[in-house]
Amino acid sequence: MTTIGVLALQGDFIEHEAMLRRLNVITRQVRTVDHLRGLDGLILPGGESTTFCRLMDDFALYEPLRAFVRTGAPVWGTCAGLIVLARHASDLDFPTLDALDIEALRNAYGRQVDSFEADLDVPQLGSEPFHAVFIRAPVVASVGSGVEVLASVRDERTGADAPVAVRQGSVMATAFHPELTNDTRFHSYFLDIVKAADNGASPK
Repeated sequence: MTTIGVLALQGDFIEHEAMLRRLNVITRQVRTVDHLRGLDGLILPGGESTTFCRLMDDFALYEPLRAFVRTGAPVWGTCAGLIVLARHASDLDFPTLDALDIEALRNAYGRQVDSFEADLDVPQLGSEPFHAVFIRAPVVASVGSGVEVLASVRDERTGADAPVAVRQGSVMATAFHPELTNDTRFHSYFLDIVKAADNGASPK
């Protein structure tokens, strides 16, 4: 059986667990190095990125998480999780995991009152738009050549499309919160990445 860990230091890890259970997946809350052993994949949930990093430091999880990513194990970060996975994050007083070749701008869409929702075209999920919930969302300011953009929204500050869902190999990140909707398609897509990694392949 597939076992997916959810980093449970802070943030909305309970909501991710509930979504995974709807898909009949075994979940494990991750708070220690031992909790990483035997996982098929890992989710870094939304929350407050500075608090997240401080707790990762307090729990001595920085290097174990970097090592977990280096094994090629699938990892998905949502909102604050995207910031933690990024190569660089603005105004963050802690190092990132440098697992995804993107630059993230923290809270770039504004404060809590500037949260919004949007229907996204995500070809990997089918023809039906995905209704996304953005809460103090980060902006993906730049992506490396090996990063695939899965979905974008119009950035009203610049008038250009800004990536909000990206993937590089077995690492995925979303600036929004799929776990706060009733739509399981992003979680199912992540599970497809997990299954492909188990088979030594890369899903389309």
